[in-house]
Amino acid sequence: MPSLIDLFAGCGGMTSGFAAEGFTSRLAVEFDLHAAATYAANFGEDHVLWRDIADVRDDEIPVADVVIGGPPCQGFSNLGSKDARDPRNQLWREYLRVVRAAKPSVFVIENVDQFLRSAEFESLRAEADNGSLRGYELSYGVLNAADFGVAQRRKRTIVIGSRVGRVALPEPTHARVPGPKAALPWAGVRSRIGAAPERPATTALPDSAAQFFGQAVPGVFKGLDVHVGRTPTPLSLERYDHVPPGGGRFDLPERLLPRCWREKATGTTDVMGRMRWEEPSHTIRTEFFKPEKGAYLHPQWDADGTHRVNRPITHFEAALLQDFPQDYLWCGTKTTVAKQIGNAVPVGLARAIAAHVREFAFA
Repeated sequence: MPSLIDLFAGCGGMTSGFAAEGFTSRLAVEFDLHAAATYAANFGEDHVLWRDIADVRDDEIPVADVVIGGPPCQGFSNLGSKDARDPRNQLWREYLRVVRAAKPSVFVIENVDQFLRSAEFESLRAEADNGSLRGYELSYGVLNAADFGVAQRRKRTIVIGSRVGRVALPEPTHARVPGPKAALPWAGVRSRIGAAPERPATTALPDSAAQFFGQAVPGVFKGLDVHVGRTPTPLSLERYDHVPPGGGRFDLPERLLPRCWREKATGTTDVMGRMRWEEPSHTIRTEFFKPEKGAYLHPQWDADGTHRVNRPITHFEAALLQDFPQDYLWCGTKTTVAKQIGNAVPVGLARAIAAHVREFAFA
């Protein structure tokens, strides 16, 4: 079984996909306590380092077959500062330090699609050409999770470095319109959350705590424990009721528009949006529980008004749209668990990459 190191591991989305394809994690590094606890709850605490990657010594890094990870991307993301001087944009250099120490046959970097247009990406290519990564051949591009069976349209830059022969990016298996190269249709939201209870039983996580890394953290929660709702105001409920599947803020009558939307007739088309049952969702971000942040309203809405679910998706549903198993374990508060879910790599996309890497590098 090929071995794995996961850096900036978060709650374990990448590791989940690789583990499903037979990889064994030997080291995981995560700075956020609640995310590290979630990772440890699912994959064991003994090999997880809860600390800044810069504080991980070279002698703590085992040799591994594959190194994976997604350095924080806020500086590159359209939702972030896009500041080239953002120190978070330099954390990929720590990733490369671990690659040099672990000597993997293959490494995988995932990031936002803007990464390919950054100065840091050019530096990465230079390292492979004439620097510390000489001997690794790079393949890179932008993959859409929906093209690999995930019920979510989420584009990510994927870089695969290999010193055992070029490993190209995997070819899509799904498409909006299936054809010879991608024979399967995109998965719809119904395939993931169709069986979830329409009415969450509570708005709060269970009152429980667990110990990880010598610290008390909220959890451990599983499945419907995180199927938690909110208590919208009457005004919010009235707004939700006007939004059909595929619709958004432009479906609201003027009397229900907040001033900021009334005065801005263009842009931000997906906010206050409602999902469609038979299509993938938009990108699940960290505040998926706020409809004013994106297309996060539950897809159930009948035109005649007989059957409408006027609420945003729950943490449980968001995790399912990220392809996490129903029984995945979670640690943290409502806010920090949501952050873990939104920041994760969809498990299905990670699994497609893992299967491809294993086929070409570890056959």
